[in-house]
Amino acid sequence: MGFLCSAVGRKIVMAVTGLLLLSFLSVHFLGNSLIYVGQINAYGEKLHSMPPLVWAARIGMIMLFAFHIFFGIKLTLENWSARPQSYAVKRELRATVASKTMIWTGLAIALFLIYHLLHFTLRMTNPDISSGVDALGRPDVFKMITLSFKNVLISGAYIAALTALALHIFHGIQSLVQTFGLNSDKSLPRVERAGRGIAILLFLGYASIPVAIIVGFLSFKG
Repeated sequence: MGFLCSAVGRKIVMAVTGLLLLSFLSVHFLGNSLIYVGQINAYGEKLHSMPPLVWAARIGMIMLFAFHIFFGIKLTLENWSARPQSYAVKRELRATVASKTMIWTGLAIALFLIYHLLHFTLRMTNPDISSGVDALGRPDVFKMITLSFKNVLISGAYIAALTALALHIFHGIQSLVQTFGLNSDKSLPRVERAGRGIAILLFLGYASIPVAIIVGFLSFKG
């Protein structure tokens, strides 16, 4: 507990949970990208065949997210209360939109996660298009995704959340490197480029699906 009571310990927890969540996002996108090759229903069937493993992974991710949120809010409030005004002014010169909005993008992502779980996991927000099976008797994930994202409001909400996620990842990667003491004047530009690149790749990857559906590249014919 002493580890978690120190600012350094809490920052390390933030860094580790953030890295694990980023890894999950990358793997999750690889699964989602199967929609482009017509294998998303096979992927869904495989997941449905392993409920204990899938739910263990979901609970683990929720716990990681809860730790990340809790310590993120705690550290932010501590910084706000302890930071001298003169220090704040100096830091403002190097601040970015991503760094200044970390707490807000984090909260936006948390709210989006709740909606996402209700939408695609628990299937409570759109039950009329979230059920049914395909011709092979598999859960029709393709139908659920394509009919959902045909709604421009749903697609817009997802893309807005992805924008918040990209900003959060961009600064989060820099914070992670700084937490482990790997940053320097020489490495900082490289870290910034890497963070920006990863954030953009994930944004474009995830956002490409609702965009492809809106423009008709992917559509449900049934």
